[in-house]
Amino acid sequence: MIYIDEGIHDFDLNAALRDISEQRREQALRFRFELGQRECVLAYLLLKRALREEYGLTENPLLGYGEHGKPFIIGYPEIYFNLSHCREAVACAVSDHPVGIDVESVRQYKDSLVGFTMNEAEQRLITEAERPEVAFIRLWTMKEARLKLTGEGISDDIKAALDGERWKFTTVERLEHNYIYTVCEEKV
Repeated sequence: MIYIDEGIHDFDLNAALRDISEQRREQALRFRFELGQRECVLAYLLLKRALREEYGLTENPLLGYGEHGKPFIIGYPEIYFNLSHCREAVACAVSDHPVGIDVESVRQYKDSLVGFTMNEAEQRLITEAERPEVAFIRLWTMKEARLKLTGEGISDDIKAALDGERWKFTTVERLEHNYIYTVCEEKV
């Protein structure tokens, strides 16, 4: 299931900090600016909501981290999740199989970044698109979601992240709110 929340500024941060795990509170307070703290807290609150609604779990989940930082819920190896946030929204995906999600704000892109992250076919799609910045973010969220699913993180092989028929992508453009998100799952 996918959970999205655009209310990054619509909750009491201090109250929320008291309602989350000490582990997540420490992570949130490491952010220098309030926006980062809010995104971190809201992502955790979305995860708590998803776990309550989908699995009936009511306690604060404790998170562990894989080799490249992919989070997992300690004590619940059968539950997979992924979190993402940008200035406009926070996203959470939960599933009974590996899942990746990425949400990004639509913003002006740089040709140098396109050249570094996109293969030739993707670069053509972007430059030929009516809104190249939207095409870039759509592809970027697909790549990031796929890499988050596998736990690889951003790597030197980012141009090949979408190669193959192994992945299923669901992309949603919320352009009226200036963001795009993509969920990646392995095809069955």
